[in-house]
Amino acid sequence: MLLLGSRLIKQPVMGLQTGGELARTTKAVISPGNLGIIAYHIVSPLIRGQLYLRIQDVRELSSIGFIIDSIDEFVAPGDVIKLDEIVDLHFDVAGMNVRDEKGNKVGKVIDYTIDVDTFEIQQLSVRRPVLRTFGDAELVIHRAQIIEINDDAIVIHSKAEAPEHTRLTSPGSYINPFRKTETVSESITIES
Repeated sequence: MLLLGSRLIKQPVMGLQTGGELARTTKAVISPGNLGIIAYHIVSPLIRGQLYLRIQDVRELSSIGFIIDSIDEFVAPGDVIKLDEIVDLHFDVAGMNVRDEKGNKVGKVIDYTIDVDTFEIQQLSVRRPVLRTFGDAELVIHRAQIIEINDDAIVIHSKAEAPEHTRLTSPGSYINPFRKTETVSESITIES
């Protein structure tokens, strides 16, 4: 199931042991390497200080929020080295500039769509610059279009290209991928 990333912010974190709300999510911790959410920064009225809820500790995401076993699932900075490394990057997809491979500005990320089974970002919602909003004010960019993520911007393909096996030089002709026969140029024979 796909869900907007902004819908998972300020969500309650419910504990099975107590049957009540233990905390609320405030920000996603996203790995820039695979655009996967590895944890959520949370605030709890029960524990002071910075806390994180790792995605692998979530039992279920339901209509009432994140469901975990108990408050023992919360981790503090220094508890998980890999989490600390990603938190120290201060990477946030929302607000990043999006450019095409030629360097042209495409827009700015305003939200993203998450696959709640894997907690990977599948699509980026991008607000276009003012001069380009005549046609569409927003674009949706699939993760397959992303070439690179650097400190300055997310770089995407400038044009979507057809896969190699469907391209032909003559317009209106297509290759059936299920049939391994001769190509169009081989099938045309000129008899004199």
